[in-house]
Amino acid sequence: MKVNVSGPALLNKPLAEEVKKAVLVLEQGGIVAFPTETFYGLAVDPFNEQALSELFKLKGRPVHKPILVLIQSENQLAGLASSIPDLYRPLMQLYWPGPLTLVFPALATLSTALTGTDGRGIGVRISSHAVARDFGQLWGRPLTATSANLSGRPAARTAAEVQQFFGAGVSYILDGGQTPGGMSSTVVGIAQGQLELIRAGVIDFSSLVAGGKG
Repeated sequence: MKVNVSGPALLNKPLAEEVKKAVLVLEQGGIVAFPTETFYGLAVDPFNEQALSELFKLKGRPVHKPILVLIQSENQLAGLASSIPDLYRPLMQLYWPGPLTLVFPALATLSTALTGTDGRGIGVRISSHAVARDFGQLWGRPLTATSANLSGRPAARTAAEVQQFFGAGVSYILDGGQTPGGMSSTVVGIAQGQLELIRAGVIDFSSLVAGGKG
């Protein structure tokens, strides 16, 4: 979908103006690349099926794989999750904002593009990166934050790498400088009443298990 912002564009004006442009792109169904505390992510409106479809095409991502979502506050979970497991509450207090993605029971109304084909869970986190927070807060709703990479390849750490990987496929790039790279967010779910490591990441799983008992 074409949007009324020339792109991809790297920051050359005050950040606040760039964030406003990025929000406009989301409103028009476009794809925005933005920095997080790990890598650059790709944002679309998670409730826009066409935008989600374009995101999967851009990444070459298999359709059965889920897409994680960023929120700005716990209140936004109500539009995504059917419940908040008790095991998650101490982890949310300790590690949010930060690189911890928790897989919540998903509302039945969510797109399977977000939950994966089993439709059971929705991966959610709150970013600690200042640009991601400003972007999300101005948007005012959940947004996707799948890593800025072609499926199966390393994720972009800089705005220049995003442009190199995707070219004009990304509607807009918020340049927040180089991200740390390294490992992605740790992804955790619940199986048989216990925390389950789904993807190893920045936060060590043993620390999460200990935190969940606190």
